[in-house]
Amino acid sequence: MELLTRIPDELIHFLLVTVFSLLIGLSQRKVHVTNHGVERTFGTDRTFTFIGIFGYIMYLLNPEGLILFLVGGVLLSALFAIYYYFHIKQDSDYGITTIVIALITYSLGPLVILCPLWLALIVVITILVLSESKAFFISFSEKISREEFFTLAKFLVIAGVILPLVPDEEIYPGFSLTPYKIWLAVVVISSISYASYLLKKFVVKKNSILISGILGGLYSSTATTVILARRSRQEPSHLNEYAAAILAATGMMYLRVMVLVLIFNSALFVAIWYWMVLLFVATAVSGLFILFFRNRKVMSVDNNLELDTNPLEFRTAILFTLLFVVLSVATYLVVNRFGAVGLNAMSYLVGLVDIDPFLISLFAGKFQIVEHQIIIATLQAMVSNNIVKLAYALFFGSKKTAMYLVLSFFFVILMNFLFIFIA
Repeated sequence: MELLTRIPDELIHFLLVTVFSLLIGLSQRKVHVTNHGVERTFGTDRTFTFIGIFGYIMYLLNPEGLILFLVGGVLLSALFAIYYYFHIKQDSDYGITTIVIALITYSLGPLVILCPLWLALIVVITILVLSESKAFFISFSEKISREEFFTLAKFLVIAGVILPLVPDEEIYPGFSLTPYKIWLAVVVISSISYASYLLKKFVVKKNSILISGILGGLYSSTATTVILARRSRQEPSHLNEYAAAILAATGMMYLRVMVLVLIFNSALFVAIWYWMVLLFVATAVSGLFILFFRNRKVMSVDNNLELDTNPLEFRTAILFTLLFVVLSVATYLVVNRFGAVGLNAMSYLVGLVDIDPFLISLFAGKFQIVEHQIIIATLQAMVSNNIVKLAYALFFGSKKTAMYLVLSFFFVILMNFLFIFIA
């Protein structure tokens, strides 16, 4: 250990710059050398190593004024300009990726000397990864339509531009609802739905009925239940899968609620997360039982849910905002007027429609109720919502799956009621 401390810093920096530059050069050799062994660039491993060493020497000779380092950069850029001119003239190739990487390699010397080692490592790793990822990005870009960029732009606007500008001041004294919390709720729900949308469209290549239920449950377990139930009538040979997918969508509801609690009320999350996990496990077990009961394999079919539409529609955001505000005000009035009794009744009623706006208002608000009552109201809202989903599944779905769904939902609802009494 004492021997390492005696090694001059200049030597360590030189070795790091040399190794990093050589790695970049080796990656460029792999990228640019064709199958016939003909190099299509100005150089690879040795050239990039010398460029890195050149930049290190130029900086070390004049570390304060940086005159020599800048002069070296200008000379190197002039050489690259000459190469680029003839490269275009002979090969009609306008790409400048290799030149940019070479200039970054030239800058490794001062980067290693002035910055933490982890930053230099990240730069080198990023270059290596991106150099090898050209085919992936070409393939990925072919899947992206113009609408995807508009969708991404809208998400960045509502999350990164509007949210920081919205004031976080109470609209009414004593009422904890603020414009910031209202828009934060919109951003959170939009983020969850957008993540589900991206996973379904770009990550999950081989779609199946069960995966549709899982990803749809992230967006809306109620809407997913209705869609899957309708589809089950059209494909009677996959009834087990559809019934299991409906349970999977319900299971994802518990995980979604757990995320909402974590974001809006971290103190409540500590007291409620294990209830959500247990209910998710109970639902998952029920779904797996249906899936493999007299069904030895899971079928993979082309099953694109209608939820593949744009998840950031302006009308949807406005509707959610209105619901959130209305339910926040209603919760505030009901709690102040009727206390825990009124909140219990309201929690069962909102489960008949959409529980997310109600639960977010409950988690984010500062009502005159104890944490225990919020947990009970949350579980009760999910009970009524599960009853509604069971009714939708029985009404829109195949009658052959009725017994499986009734038994499974009865088990989950019973577990939910049990946790209400325990809590």
